[in-house]
Amino acid sequence: MTDGTGGSGGTSGSPGGGEPEVSDSLRTFGEVFKAFRKRAGLTQEEFADLVPYSVQTVAKIEQGRRFPQPDFVGRAEEVLDAFGTLRGAALHLSRQPGLASWFRQWAKFEAEAVSLYTYECRVVPGLLQTEAYARTLFVNQLPPLGDDQIEAQWMARKERQRLLRERPNTAFSFILEEHLFLRRTGGTEVTRELIDHVLALAELRNVEVQVMPQVRENHAGLDGPMQLLETPENRWLAYTEGQESGQFIHHPKVVSMLQMRYARMRSQALSLEDSLGLLQEMRGAV
Repeated sequence: MTDGTGGSGGTSGSPGGGEPEVSDSLRTFGEVFKAFRKRAGLTQEEFADLVPYSVQTVAKIEQGRRFPQPDFVGRAEEVLDAFGTLRGAALHLSRQPGLASWFRQWAKFEAEAVSLYTYECRVVPGLLQTEAYARTLFVNQLPPLGDDQIEAQWMARKERQRLLRERPNTAFSFILEEHLFLRRTGGTEVTRELIDHVLALAELRNVEVQVMPQVRENHAGLDGPMQLLETPENRWLAYTEGQESGQFIHHPKVVSMLQMRYARMRSQALSLEDSLGLLQEMRGAV
């Protein structure tokens, strides 16, 4: 699915997934937390009873495999008398465990981009997904994901989606294949909600959505999905993703080639107005 998030979106990233990897910040928090627990003379089971959280949750947080919720951090501070250390460490935690390792470098550039262009032909891009649509993608991943993994992937995707509204000066362009909506992934209600959501986002001044019609004799994107971004220094970078892998592209000639293809697709896709009109028609037909 793209975005290194298991379902075109940035977690355990293409459709594939696997358990999100441990980030340095979560691993560090886990070690600090474990040191304070041992200093207090408590076993994981004893601490879990005091918080209260499951022993499994406590163990995963110590291993850096679970993002500690604010109430967990607060209770741990009280129970372990941690002098504010755990609260301070929690401020620097990264949700990267929900991101695939191959997507993380791109995600860092994405968060600061002044322009971000996305072409997708497999699933609706992660930045545009609803929770119901995203969870459908996660549930359908193979091998199957556990509930913790699905939650981590959704939280990472939800965090990334804030970019659309929190960076109003960033220009977002999306070219989506018509069949992504006709497939009705997740069922009728999920598809209706998804189309409504995309239409609402398309009303933002910094978001453009174009639909590539199903019948198109000439198509510049036949080699597959792509993402392009412009850095604050006005440097262009690119990213492509396959199953269980992603390719970060910075070579000027390759980036220029992908820019050329994207520009051609913008002319081949329906206009902004016609794209929204088609989405509205599909919404009525669902």
